[in-house]
Amino acid sequence: MAEYLLTRPVRIGLSAAAARSGLHPELIRRFVALSLVDGTTDANGRMWLAPSAVAALARIQRLRAGLCLNYAAIGLVLDLLDRIDVLEAQVRSRRPWT
Repeated sequence: MAEYLLTRPVRIGLSAAAARSGLHPELIRRFVALSLVDGTTDANGRMWLAPSAVAALARIQRLRAGLCLNYAAIGLVLDLLDRIDVLEAQVRSRRPWT
């Protein structure tokens, strides 16, 4: 059975993400190019991001400012933090209720 999407996926434009995060649009483009943030480009060349990208951008900036990491190291730290989140969720789901 085919499933049809009745609404457009929620997304924000590059300029809106820049305004919400306080970052320059070109820096956000660089983060997308480095795969630190997920973004898509439409047929007209406009970049679109998920609303959750604003929180991801803030996380990247906190890591950069707090730990003085370069962007390659930030990518590694983000991957490790995501893996920790998954492992913690697995542990919580297996813990019996007390």
